Amino acid sequence: MLSYTGGLVLLAALLHASWNAMLHGNRDRYLSMAWMSIAIALISTVAALMLPLPPAAAWPYIVASGLVHIFYNINLVRSYSSSDLAVAYPIARGSSPLLVALGAALFAHEAITPIHALGIALISGGILTLALLDRHVSRAAALTALTTGAIIALYTVIDGIGVRQSDGQALAYTLWMFTFYWGTVLVFVARRGITGLLGPIRSNPAAVTSSFVGGLVSIGAYGIVIWALQSGAMGMVSALRETSVVMVVLIGRVFLREAVSAKRWAVCVVVAVGAICLGL
Repeated sequence: MLSYTGGLVLLAALLHASWNAMLHGNRDRYLSMAWMSIAIALISTVAALMLPLPPAAAWPYIVASGLVHIFYNINLVRSYSSSDLAVAYPIARGSSPLLVALGAALFAHEAITPIHALGIALISGGILTLALLDRHVSRAAALTALTTGAIIALYTVIDGIGVRQSDGQALAYTLWMFTFYWGTVLVFVARRGITGLLGPIRSNPAAVTSSFVGGLVSIGAYGIVIWALQSGAMGMVSALRETSVVMVVLIGRVFLREAVSAKRWAVCVVVAVGAICLGL
């Protein structure tokens, strides 16, 4: 049976799948990301000011992660503009746990048990297989996907090390890191101007509202992950989080009535077995 922490990380995976679906569902994804970032930064700024500051040792990681997240947000929106996204993004999510496990071993001197290593391999391999089934992947799409996976791994390792320097103040660490999402908003304003940001409040309020809600969901999704990184091995936490790719398949089948082949169901079972291995 999965531990309490593992269960929460799986909840984070579901939340992660949900806000990505919200982002992908909006036609203007730059605008959607901007309003998601406003929600994240606004709530985080107000809440962070109500809490004690994280220790000085945690701040270099907060700043580094915040800056990497700005780059990740911009890269994610660009990826969603690619026709190969349905393949590229799962490859990114599938490759990142392996990179996280490697980074954690090199920089945090983490060791994992053979059964947990098997779990990471099953989840990563399953997600990559899910992406590649019945599809052709171009070199450009593969490069974009692996770049995104490297960025995900980078901020995960940074936060995994940083939150352990926060003396138990995971919430304060997370909120201050999220305040850097104002940077994503500034990038959008620099591209389209303040009118491009505020105009849709009247012209397309549904998109703005759904994006704002998606930002709130995102806070919960990654906030849980950072909390879990305090004590959980980074590769294990990352692998459980990336089961969100499989959850997207399940969401599509249950709510959108999308067809799912027997091969894809088999891969979902493989990922589930990997998750069980991480819970042992």
